[in-house]
Order: sequence, then structure tokens, then C-alpha cells
Amino acid sequence: MSSTTGNRGRIGAWVQRHKRSRAAEAMGPPNGFALLPWLLMGMGSFSNLLQGKTPNPLIAGIGLLVFNSLYVSLVFRAFVKQARESTATRWLLLALGAVTCALAIGYGGSWLLFFPLLGLATGAVVRNRAIGPVGLGLSTLAGVVAGLRDGWGAINVAYGTFLSCMVTAAILTLSETVRELRETREELARSAVEKERLRFSRDLHDLLGHTLSVIVVKSEAARRVAPHDMAAALAQVTDIESVGRQALTEIREAVTGYRGGSLDTELDGARGVLTAAGVELVVRRSGPPLASTTEALLGWVVREAVTNVVRHSGATRCEVTIDSGQERVRLTVADDGVGSSGGTGAVDGTGLKGLTERLAAAGGSLTAGPAAPGGFLVTAELPSERPELTTECVELTTK
Repeated sequence: MSSTTGNRGRIGAWVQRHKRSRAAEAMGPPNGFALLPWLLMGMGSFSNLLQGKTPNPLIAGIGLLVFNSLYVSLVFRAFVKQARESTATRWLLLALGAVTCALAIGYGGSWLLFFPLLGLATGAVVRNRAIGPVGLGLSTLAGVVAGLRDGWGAINVAYGTFLSCMVTAAILTLSETVRELRETREELARSAVEKERLRFSRDLHDLLGHTLSVIVVKSEAARRVAPHDMAAALAQVTDIESVGRQALTEIREAVTGYRGGSLDTELDGARGVLTAAGVELVVRRSGPPLASTTEALLGWVVREAVTNVVRHSGATRCEVTIDSGQERVRLTVADDGVGSSGGTGAVDGTGLKGLTERLAAAGGSLTAGPAAPGGFLVTAELPSERPELTTECVELTTK
């Protein structure tokens, strides 16, 4: 009961997080409309202009129109990174500064409030390390101009300009950073899902392809010997059961992501399936012991190559050679068949293509193609990972 309640709680929490995420996406990122209401700070100047309290109303009206047009243009360009960093935007900001100074010097009073608006536009456009010096310089300019027109009231104008500039830059920078982090997190999540899907696809192909091939070969062997040797047929059936159980275990390990590999195990399995298919196996191995990760990768290569030999080659002999040197480990699987073990004589089959990607990720390589005298050759190379210098050479022949 407590487990069920806990699961319901987790599901409920996930639903709430999902709803909040969808709501945030619906709201969308901030844009220029968020800074338009601040134009209301200029309503005092506009009111004086309408009431005829402003001298040279035509010039003041044109100045007000130009200021508003430049401000609106800048705040919308500020939310598009490419436009924000363009030279044209810098010139527009300088033009807005010139218009602001001209209106403030010419009229003073409520027209001085255009300096905080200039600070908003500056903070929206300049979001890099230059914002500190730019904000201080703009505040100093606002204080000097306001001091000429309003005396000690210039302190409020300078402070408002500095505050609007720095706060706007900080908030918009933080908002953009959060958005970029969210996009990066989503991209990483998509990448992780894609990698896991690819890993599972490779493992499933390698596991089921090999296992089903073994089951088919042993089933055919059991059918052939059953009429005259029931004991041998039952032995083949027992092997089929064992292979099936092992496949279930390997699939569980592949699903959980903890499946390892053993080259010796794969070689033993290859010996069994090739023997049942009537293919002679020769294994040559030289060099020091291999690291577990190297063995696991080479085990995959042996499994896939042997599976293709049984499926496509029609071979009577298969040679596996493992040469472990100081810098590189080289594995070759060669057969004398007339078919193409890789599908078309190149690394384009699903299994070999997946193995090529796996080995490339580990700094290795995989090549596959027809051999010169005849048959098919698969060659895998990986960097060595251990310092031991012991050497052994083993030749096993199975018919």
C-alpha cells in the first residue's frame, strides 16, 4: 500500500513538473514587448506638449517621435542575438543617446526622465562585460546634463539611469542563460536517449542474430541425426535449451546496460556453432592478456563474424587470429566460403556497421571484405591497454 502511494506521489510530482514546463514553454522567452510599458515614463513630457507648455512644440514633437521610434526598434532588436550584436544596433543606440541629450538639455524637467529609458535600452543591448563601464559612463552623462537643468535633482536622474541600465542587463542576461541551459539540457537528454536506443539496437541485433543462428544450426543438426542417433539429437536439443537460457540472460543484461563480454566465451560459442554447421575452426592467439574492455569488443567481433560465416559464407574452414602487440591488438576472422559474410563484401551490414562504430569510439577500426585467394576477411584493431610482456601461442583445431 505504501509503495503504491509512493508511486502515485512520484507520478503526481512528475505531472506537475510537466505542466509547469509546458506552461513556461507556452509563455515563451521574453521579447521587446516586455520593455514597451516603460515608455509611460515619458507621459509627462507628452502631456506638457499637448497642453502647450513646451516651447517649440514642433521640434519637441519630432524629438519625442524619433526617441520613441529608436527605443522601440532597439528593444526589439535586443532580443535577437544576431541583431543585438550588429553594428547597426550600436549606431541606433548612439542616435538614441544623442536625441536623449538634446531633449534633456533643451527642455529639462520631465524630459530628463528619458535618461532612465536610455538606460533600459542600453542594458537590453549591452549584456557583456562592457556593461559596467558603459553603465557608469551613461549615469555620469545623465547626472551632468540633469545638473545643468535641475541642480541637485540630478542625483535621482543619475541613480535611476544607472539602476535601470544594470538591472535590465542582469535580468535579461540571466533569462537568456537559463533559456540556453534549458535548451542544452534538452539536447543532452535527446542525445542520451539516442545513444541508449543505438546501444540497445546494436546489442539486440548482435544477441538475437547470433542466438537464432545457433538455434537454427543446432535444430538442423538434430533433425539430421534424429532418425539414426536419438541420443545425439537429444544432445543437440539440450544445447538449444542452453543457448536459449543464455540468450535470455544476455538480453536482460543488455536491457540493464551491464552486459560485459568475454573473448574466450565467444570463442567457445563459435567453436560449438561452427562444429554443428560442419565448419572447421582454427584459433591462433599470441601476445599478453587483454584488458576486459578490449576482450568485450573483440568478443562482439567474433560473435558477429562467426554468425555471418554460418549464415552467408558456405565455408568449410574458418580461422580466427588474435595478435596482441605492445601498441595494437589485431583480430582477424577469415573463411574460405564462396558467399559474402558481410552482406556485400563491405562494412555495410547492420551488425558490421554497428561494430565499426563501437570500435571507432574506442580508438580502433574494423574492415571487412573479400579475401585475395577467396572467402571473406574481417579485421579488427584496437589500442593495447596493458603493460605485461608475457607471450603465448595456442592453436586449436576443431572439426
